[in-house]
Amino acid sequence: MSLLDQLQPLIAPAPPGLWPPAPGWWLLIALLPLAGWGLWRSYRLLRARNPLPRAEQPLDPVRVAALAELASLAKPYDGAPAGAWLQQINGLLKRLCRNHYPYSQSHTLNGRKWLAFLDNRCPAAGLTRWMVLVEGAYKPECKLDDKAINGLTQSVETWIRKHV
Repeated sequence: MSLLDQLQPLIAPAPPGLWPPAPGWWLLIALLPLAGWGLWRSYRLLRARNPLPRAEQPLDPVRVAALAELASLAKPYDGAPAGAWLQQINGLLKRLCRNHYPYSQSHTLNGRKWLAFLDNRCPAAGLTRWMVLVEGAYKPECKLDDKAINGLTQSVETWIRKHV
């Protein structure tokens, strides 16, 4: 008997299994959630540094109609009495507030409280500095210069466009 005859028969190797993974795969599995968190965090930091420019939203039909009505009001230029014009602006603002804030009872406000209510809804308009808006309608001969008329019109336009 030769030495070759004494050898055991060859055993076929087992096919590679999926479990347990090799040591490098354990490390990859452990680092994958960490890499995902890092990508998410860097995305948020980049967005915070470079915010997207916000385009102005299109106006709803009520605001468009209010702006058209404001533009159609005859402005009291050249020393004409401004009482009727101021009353029309106040009426327009009160109608808008009654529509947009039905439970605030804003249409019952007057004087400084009315202007404060308007300014709370849109501080950018700065209507509290236009006391003539609430007092001018009651003065017998309220006259405004052209600069004041344009400033008040601009403030009311800003309020109509941007109020909450």
